[in-house]
Amino acid sequence: MLRQAREYGPALLVPLAWAFVAAAHLGAVADSTLFVAHVVMTVLLAVFAVTGRAEMRAGTLRVWWWIVAVGFVVTLLGTVGFRLGDAGAPLQAVALFGWMVLPAAGFLDTARRGAERAWLYYGAAVGSLVGAGVYVFGAALYFLGVDGSLSAVPVVGLGLVGIGQTAAIVDAAFGY
Repeated sequence: MLRQAREYGPALLVPLAWAFVAAAHLGAVADSTLFVAHVVMTVLLAVFAVTGRAEMRAGTLRVWWWIVAVGFVVTLLGTVGFRLGDAGAPLQAVALFGWMVLPAAGFLDTARRGAERAWLYYGAAVGSLVGAGVYVFGAALYFLGVDGSLSAVPVVGLGLVGIGQTAAIVDAAFGY
């Protein structure tokens, strides 16, 4: 059962995580709830890294194991960030951008190694990186004091990341 959870769990957790992040950016999720979510994800990533290590020693699975292991660290940093108040914002940013960018490396590796639907993985990498760029652009507008409809730009960036990553992880879970 643990193996099935490792294989199919990400297909549920990835879109759920990005929807949760978008909801938080829209003000629908409290910081205390985000802290609990980070604790849960930190534990899940640790369990995944430990229990999946034996099966993830070669090829693209090794790349993905490293993404999970580094992702554990960035998620842990984000968790700590929630306990530091405003001083923890940089750690929260590390967690957010870590999960925007880290999977792009795995998607590129998966596509490069000849995945059946390589175009999907290339697209997920582009979605992750372009989404991160759109997010930064929108955040810059916010910090520059630009109001109005442009305040939704970071959420559009999150949407690009979430859609791309979800498409690829669903393909990986159910396409093989």
